[in-house]
Amino acid sequence: MRIVSISDTHGQHRNLSLPDGDLFIHAGDASNGRPGELEDFIEWMVNLPFEHKIFVPGNMDYAMERDPDRYLAQMSGIDCLIDKSVTLEGLLIHGSPVVPNFVGVFNRSRGEEIKRHWDLIPAEVDVLITHGPPSGILDRTSSGLEVGCQDLLATFGRIRPKVHVFGHVHEGYGRMREGGTQFLNVSYGWGNGPIVVDL
Repeated sequence: MRIVSISDTHGQHRNLSLPDGDLFIHAGDASNGRPGELEDFIEWMVNLPFEHKIFVPGNMDYAMERDPDRYLAQMSGIDCLIDKSVTLEGLLIHGSPVVPNFVGVFNRSRGEEIKRHWDLIPAEVDVLITHGPPSGILDRTSSGLEVGCQDLLATFGRIRPKVHVFGHVHEGYGRMREGGTQFLNVSYGWGNGPIVVDL
């Protein structure tokens, strides 16, 4: 399966040039929280020519936390994963939008509150999608701070996904491999392109 992933498009989705693939993943911050942005993004994503499509909201996708049913009803052909899993072509995929307290929505306190979300990740997950990164992995800001989630990193003692897709920290864009997992920070942010991986 060829996976094409991006995040943090912040209303710029119609400027994207996407390569061909089997599964398109958007890992959150499709919008800036302004009226109409999320509807336009959903219309665009519904019409993409991928066999499978997954959306995991981000902290700027305000409407997805405040009125999810309204937007889920528009997502024909899109799996929207909010602490949920789906199996596609034999791959178990789990998604969560939560991030340690920052700005916007889907914010949770570090420690027990956010850990409850990570505990929902199945041990046998193949592809993990979170809006934010784990601590120390493609999470360094322009000021040099590592802002990823320590509780998410600790989950990797229990899970071993083949791929972990995330965004949120625009400056961390890129890929790395550690412990058998390909970590992909797919933040479009300042004009980065999508990242492609074959499974």
